[in-house]
Amino acid sequence: MEKRLALRGHGAHLWTRELAKRIRVKVQEGLEELGAGDVLVLDLDGVEVFDYSFANELFGKTLLSLSSEFPGRFVVVENLTDYTRENLSKALESLGLAIIVRRKSKLELLGKVHPSDVKTFGALASAKGPLSAADLSKKLDVNLTAMNERLTKLGGMGLARREKAASAAGREQYTYRVLG
Repeated sequence: MEKRLALRGHGAHLWTRELAKRIRVKVQEGLEELGAGDVLVLDLDGVEVFDYSFANELFGKTLLSLSSEFPGRFVVVENLTDYTRENLSKALESLGLAIIVRRKSKLELLGKVHPSDVKTFGALASAKGPLSAADLSKKLDVNLTAMNERLTKLGGMGLARREKAASAAGREQYTYRVLG
């Protein structure tokens, strides 16, 4: 399931932590309505700019709460301008966080991400279904231990979801996916 929250109703210029706190309440309410694998889209269409303090408060605190308060749910941002992209990127980098950005159905990461995490996320995002750590390890030519570390990191940041599955031999294993 995908739920959208349009921010344009709060104005084209979003300033201050106080405004972000009020919007974050709505974001949290939206996340509470969702289940594991569901997506909350923060639609920035019509928002021309927001400042660093707004980005830090709204996006930073939301992302920090994902794994503990809303496990398995995703937050995606759409319709960033050059200004909102830059301010969001800087705010997230300073907090060591990343968010999923969707542009014309293509998914990418924004914020503090290592190139290896970008490759792993890209492989998951382009997959037709869930992949195991072993599948990704072969696909990206990375040893299994390193792949498990990457997947644990992406999962902990709310950028990938881990699910129980069965291997071809019938043993329990985990698979990973991006967005439901």
